[in-house]
Amino acid sequence: MTPMNGYDAYAKNRILTASPAELTLMLYEGAIKFCNIAIVACENHDIEKAHNNIRKTDRIIEEFEITLDDKYPVAKDFHAVYSYLRSCLRHAMIDKDPETLQEVLKHLRTMRDAWKDVMKLTANGKKLDGQTDIAG
Repeated sequence: MTPMNGYDAYAKNRILTASPAELTLMLYEGAIKFCNIAIVACENHDIEKAHNNIRKTDRIIEEFEITLDDKYPVAKDFHAVYSYLRSCLRHAMIDKDPETLQEVLKHLRTMRDAWKDVMKLTANGKKLDGQTDIAG
């Protein structure tokens, strides 16, 4: 077993101490990062790198989708958005089309920014009465 370097220890600690709302934000950031990498890889005709990063993006969106709580009406809307994004990713996987990935990236950024706004309005994911997490 290799000892952790300083960055690895920081990253692990950041995840372990994050609130559910912060973890959601980290997932959005990760999906955006992997989508950006996939776009560049497609443009550079690096098929394997594009494929791997499209899959990483898809797995994050899949995680968002399977953790939706269907008791809330808005979950239906999120299912539709996530389904659309995953469909785009499947097409991008086949065609290695950077424009399709740009479409996904646009939506991911919008959702991430909206999530940041929610976090600000709710004191980092806590209801204003301080009792319940919005993300968990």
